[in-house]
Amino acid sequence: MTEAAGSGSDDDHEWTEVLAWAHGLIAPDPAERAAALDRHARARMEAEAAFGRLNEGRFPIKRLRFGARYRAYRTACGRCLPGVLWSGSRYAHGRIGTWPRLPLALLFLEWEARYPHEWTGHAKDWGAKQALIRDLAATDHDQHLRAKLVDLVDLAVRRTYRCKDREYVRVARSVDGDELRDRLHRAHRSESPAAQLHAGYVLWLLDRPEIPNTRHVWRTWLSGTRT
Repeated sequence: MTEAAGSGSDDDHEWTEVLAWAHGLIAPDPAERAAALDRHARARMEAEAAFGRLNEGRFPIKRLRFGARYRAYRTACGRCLPGVLWSGSRYAHGRIGTWPRLPLALLFLEWEARYPHEWTGHAKDWGAKQALIRDLAATDHDQHLRAKLVDLVDLAVRRTYRCKDREYVRVARSVDGDELRDRLHRAHRSESPAAQLHAGYVLWLLDRPEIPNTRHVWRTWLSGTRT
C-alpha cells in the first residue's frame, strides 16, 4: 500500500490501485474468488475492529484520541467494499460517471449481480446498491460505461428478483438502444420464467417512458400478463 493511502488519503486513484485485488471477487475461477473473499473478510474485520476502538476509553482521553482513531477507521473502511465507496471524497450527485472510484462502484454492483450469496454474506448494503444504481442512471455514459450498464441490466433481469433490482429500470431507460433491447429480447425468449417476466416488463416500460416504475404498475402488468 502506498504511504498516502495508508495514512487515510482521499486520493481516489490510489484507492482504486489499493483495491485492485478486489476484482478477484467476480473472477470465474473459484480459487481466485475464494482468495479474494478471504482477503475481503479480513479487511472487513479490521474495519469493524477500528470502529470498535472509536469509543474506547474514558473522557477526556477518548476525546483526545478520537481524531486519530477516526482517521484509522476511515482508512480501514477504504480497504473493503462498500466502505471504499464512502470513505473518501464523494462525487457530486449525478456525476458518478467521472468519479475515479467508478470501477469500484461497478465492481460492487457486478459482484452482487453475479454472486449474490457471496455479496450478501460479505458486503450487503441495499442502500448503497440503490444509491449507486440511481446515480449511474442519471450520469453521462461513455461507451465503456454504457456497455457495463447494459451488462448489469441483463444480469438483473435473468435472475430471481432481489432487493432494489427494480432500480435497474432507471438504468435501462438511460441506456436504451439496440444492444440493450437485443439482450432483453433474448432473455424474454429464454427458458427461464423469471427472465421472461423481468425482460418482458422492462421492454414494456421502455416503450412507455411516461409510465412510472412502481409496485402498482408492476402488479397490474403482471396480472394482465398472467391472464
